[in-house]
Amino acid sequence: MTDMPTPSQEKAANTSLGELVGEVTRDMSVLMRQELELAKAELTESAKRAGVGSGLMAAAAYGAAMTLLFLSIALWQALAALVGEGWSAVIVAVIWAAIAAVLYAVGMSRLRSVRGAPRTVETVKEIPDALKRNEENRS
Repeated sequence: MTDMPTPSQEKAANTSLGELVGEVTRDMSVLMRQELELAKAELTESAKRAGVGSGLMAAAAYGAAMTLLFLSIALWQALAALVGEGWSAVIVAVIWAAIAAVLYAVGMSRLRSVRGAPRTVETVKEIPDALKRNEENRS
């Protein structure tokens, strides 16, 4: 078997150093632009999920505040009258407590789904290996 040069080796032998550096620079520029676009897309998605989760958490906090308000009014009414008027406020307070619990659970599940930019991290980790392979092929 003969040792045939690879296309990369032939190109390196027939191309000036300036042209090779220019090509590497262009490739790195394209790679960096693509990585930035990927990072923007992933962070936008994560920010949207975080926003929805935060909004649901705020709604849960409002529901909890309403629970305290109606429980306080219910206790006040029940102690003042010791008859049926206060119990209607208790029912409203229990409903608000259930709403707050559901909003809290949904908000927490949305916040747990926020992952940042995992694909960008993975592809950026591959850049040094790719550069090393290219250097080894040139040698």
